[in-house]
Parts: sequence; C-alpha cells; structure tokens
Amino acid sequence: MEQNFGGEFPDAIREFHLPAYDEIPDTGLYLEQAARYVSEALQPLSGAGVTGSMVSNYVKRGLVANPIRKQYGREQIAHLFFIAVAKSVLSIEDLHLLVQLQRSGYDSRAAYNYFRTELERALRCAFGLEAALPLPDAWDSREKRILHTAILAIAHKLCLNAQLNRLRGGD
Repeated sequence: MEQNFGGEFPDAIREFHLPAYDEIPDTGLYLEQAARYVSEALQPLSGAGVTGSMVSNYVKRGLVANPIRKQYGREQIAHLFFIAVAKSVLSIEDLHLLVQLQRSGYDSRAAYNYFRTELERALRCAFGLEAALPLPDAWDSREKRILHTAILAIAHKLCLNAQLNRLRGGD
C-alpha cells in the first residue's frame, strides 16, 4: 500500500535511478565536476550530495583514491555515490570500514551495481511504493548482509527526513 507523503516526493523516489557503473563517466572529472555530477544525480534524496571540499576530505581519509592528474574516474565516482548517501547514517570510521570490506570482497563494478540496485529497491519500500524488500540473493555473504543493513538504514533515514520536512511545512 502506498503511503501518502503529499506532493511529488514519492514520484521522485519511484523514478530515482543511479547510473549503472558503466554509465558513470570514465573520462575523468575534475573535483568540482565530480561533486556536481554526484550531487545532481542524488538531488531527489534531499541532503545526499557532496561538495568539492567533502570530496577532498574523503580522499585525504583514504575513502576515495587519489585523483589521477586531478581527475576522478568511474571507480572514484562510484565510491562517492556510496559515501554521499551513507554519510547520513555512518561515521567516517564506519564508512572507511565498509569501503575496505567492499574492496576486499568485490570488484568496484559488482559492488557499486549491487549497492545501486538495493538502494533503489530499499527506497521504494521505505517510502511505501513497494510492499516488502526481499533479502539479498546471497544472504550468506557477510559483505552483502552488512551492506544490505546499511542500505535499509539509509533508506529509512531518508524517508524519516522527508516526513519530518513535510511536518515542518517544507517541500
């Protein structure tokens, strides 16, 4: 049963899609271009963007690999998508731990595409656009269990923020 959030927010969630890994530019984006690309794609998820200074901080902390000739490629941008949405529920230390866990178990393409698919499904469920979120296909994988749990927390935090914003009279 679909919840009534009023306005267009459920439509934004229903239509929300992150780019697939192979759709992310790999031509190399400069710092501000990378931050803008990530923030624009995440615009429907109020507050889930990044700034150039945030990206620089993530690089300094080892969450994102150093740019090559001051340009960020596909893998780095994929990590920025995860960090941009997960930062609302995870500390920097926990983000670092999850990024390292992902790097040890999966290549960037597989990890990002799994994150992307599960986030979109979890958002639709949290906002009442789908009935229930099925468990991941490989529930026996520790990495997938942890990521699945983090994604659920992210989706519910975004839903809660949207509801509170509506109560405050915001869009």
